[in-house]
Amino acid sequence: MTAMTPGSNIPLSAARVTVDVAAPVRLDVSGLLLTADGKVRSDDDFIFYNQPSGPGVTYRSGGGTAPDAIVVDTTALPPGIEKIVVTASPDAAGQTFRGIEPTATIRSADDDSVLASFTPPQLGDETALVIVEVYQRNGQWKARAVGQGYANGLAGIATDFGVTVEEPAAAPPQPVTPPPAPVQPPTPPVTAPAAPPAAPATPPPPPPGAGKINLDKGRVSLQKNQTVSLMKGGQPLLSQVRMGLGWEPAYRGKDIDLDASVIAYGPQRNHIDSCYFGKLQIVGGAIRHSGDNLTGEGGGDDETIMVDLGRLPQEVTGLVFTVNSFSGQKFTEVAKAYCRLLDGTTGEELVRFDLTGAEPQTGVLMAKLIRQFSGEWEMTAMGDFVKSRTVRGMVKPAAQAL
Repeated sequence: MTAMTPGSNIPLSAARVTVDVAAPVRLDVSGLLLTADGKVRSDDDFIFYNQPSGPGVTYRSGGGTAPDAIVVDTTALPPGIEKIVVTASPDAAGQTFRGIEPTATIRSADDDSVLASFTPPQLGDETALVIVEVYQRNGQWKARAVGQGYANGLAGIATDFGVTVEEPAAAPPQPVTPPPAPVQPPTPPVTAPAAPPAAPATPPPPPPGAGKINLDKGRVSLQKNQTVSLMKGGQPLLSQVRMGLGWEPAYRGKDIDLDASVIAYGPQRNHIDSCYFGKLQIVGGAIRHSGDNLTGEGGGDDETIMVDLGRLPQEVTGLVFTVNSFSGQKFTEVAKAYCRLLDGTTGEELVRFDLTGAEPQTGVLMAKLIRQFSGEWEMTAMGDFVKSRTVRGMVKPAAQAL
């Protein structure tokens, strides 16, 4: 294994590589596909947790128990893409890299062998880093250690590489190193501004979809791949929550027998147990199923699963909620499939995800709950279809999706 220093590079011996970034705190890791001019072609070239896949580049969540990673398949990159930069920023708002030593590890994606590692030295007030880049030179793909810090967060990096932010940033992105050259104060007649006017002491807005939502403003409606932190007033929600799943027949008079389940996983994506109509309680009763609905008839939730977050064993770090068509009918025959998270005590709806599209498959991964390093839980809307009529067939694809 090669221990890299800033500016050093290595030839890549594998066509598919994974770059994971580990730190003592939770980091958000992203990838940007860049052309020869050092810019993205569009916002679709910004790959992160709310937009986890692009041509040749994929974001992989560590589920809060392992580092997040960017996977690059150099054989699948589109023509004109010459560089992929991998970025990292602390998940906690306003946190800097001072006292934190992130380490990027470059691995072969085929056998997980380590090719190189890089720990940027002497970090301080940076809130985001370009840590590693994968680039092409004379037909050869290489990796370079960068370690360039930004004081204005991921929005600064995004703006620098041409990603559109929701509103204009108050000031252009300014790398922390090297320091800017001194500016001579202008004489009064000069019309060019000497410096940006004073702005409120608030960070620039994040890129579209970046930043996790919390429950402070009430009910949250998620779109596919969006994430909400189960936090209120800065405190984790550690009471009972109820996941409700519902559906209706797409064709009048035709009953649809779907089964809602939840699969529990450990920190290594290891399968712990599954709660479904044939096993109504698991992990000591901390997860309980309402029972089977054979038709999907009636208003409201067709099946519910109660989860006591505070009673879940520490070994349970991930939950994936699934729906299967045991009778073999496809989801193209289902209308209004949704899942929602409710406060188990008050019945208040906290989060809702409406499955707007359907595929001719017999199973769907609806949502996942992931326990973070801090102890808080995050819910991510999934909506990924798979071929499986039973929860047993969902265990492997659900683990891969964590």
